[in-house]
Amino acid sequence: MAVGAASWSFTEDDFGAITTTLQKFLGECNARCALLVDRTGQLVATVGEQPTFDPTAFATLTAADFSANDQLAKLIGENDFSSLFHQGEKESMYLADIARRVILVALFDNRTTLGLVRLKMKDTVHELTRLFEEVFARGASAQQQPSILAGADDEIDKLFG
Repeated sequence: MAVGAASWSFTEDDFGAITTTLQKFLGECNARCALLVDRTGQLVATVGEQPTFDPTAFATLTAADFSANDQLAKLIGENDFSSLFHQGEKESMYLADIARRVILVALFDNRTTLGLVRLKMKDTVHELTRLFEEVFARGASAQQQPSILAGADDEIDKLFG
């Protein structure tokens, strides 16, 4: 199961690199908007046209959609689905897994094609996976370092014991 956003955090440089990658993706494929959602349903970032819907509710539903599809994949003998596509009459969305903890959502209309979005998404997923794995590794190493207060409880017990 994915670990939520509470176990990792961005630096300003991380956020800048992620935003730059998403802006490049949108420019290359002419999608309207890109959203990053963590697997717990928290909105991480939005780049491009601002959504006309509630992005918080959308993030929650996106995470639930990905989780439900993971279960469907298991039923047919797959470990998971790394990407999903939903096509509407006017609007479509393509979702892709990033480092098993974040979902990239591209919203697009008839100004582009699914083929172009998929093509450009592949490179973007690789780049974002690399960026997020650096963030997660930094978070994991910070959690493993002993706290400055480690052992403080024992010392307090000795003082009052």
